[in-house]
Amino acid sequence: MSHTLGIRQAQKQKTRQALLDAALGLLEEQSLSSLGLREVTRAVGVAPTAFYRHFRSTADLGVELVEEALGSLHPMIGSTVYATGDGDERITRAVDLIARHVDAYPAHVRFIARERHGGVQPVREAIRRQLARFAEEVKVALTGRRESAGWSDEDLLMLAGLYVDQMLMTASQFLEAMEGPAEERERVARTAAQRLRLVGIGRHHWQD
Repeated sequence: MSHTLGIRQAQKQKTRQALLDAALGLLEEQSLSSLGLREVTRAVGVAPTAFYRHFRSTADLGVELVEEALGSLHPMIGSTVYATGDGDERITRAVDLIARHVDAYPAHVRFIARERHGGVQPVREAIRRQLARFAEEVKVALTGRRESAGWSDEDLLMLAGLYVDQMLMTASQFLEAMEGPAEERERVARTAAQRLRLVGIGRHHWQD
């Protein structure tokens, strides 16, 4: 009996992941607010009623996609924040990590960029919560650095938010540059590095 239940559970999880993957693919060309569950189930090859065995609505599916998409982003943010070296070395490494993340997870980046300010409120809120959690984690990393001595928690959280926002902006711009010439990708990298340097300059003089 337990073996049969295990097979059923595995099949259920497989179908659930297939629905998520199909939705993510369909969202390459449209927003979540325009996505119909019949489109998703048709892409997977299951009956529309099967959708409700896994998700309450397309908004519920969208919230799950947020967890999946930002879950892939989490290691990149961690690697960027904890990078070693001097300021310019860390910036170069951070921009390179963002570019490689976009190459590996373009659909995830596109989904977050589009739905962060999209028309589905539960999804917007899920993204906001996840980004707030990222900012808190970045703040903890910043707290341990020598140049953060004397900073208040509020100011460190503000700085962490700037870094997270910049990472997302850069990821979106690398995504837009994917289909263009190599020069456009290089321009995005240069601009991102300049912006991070500007944030760094402001950081060093914030308490002046």
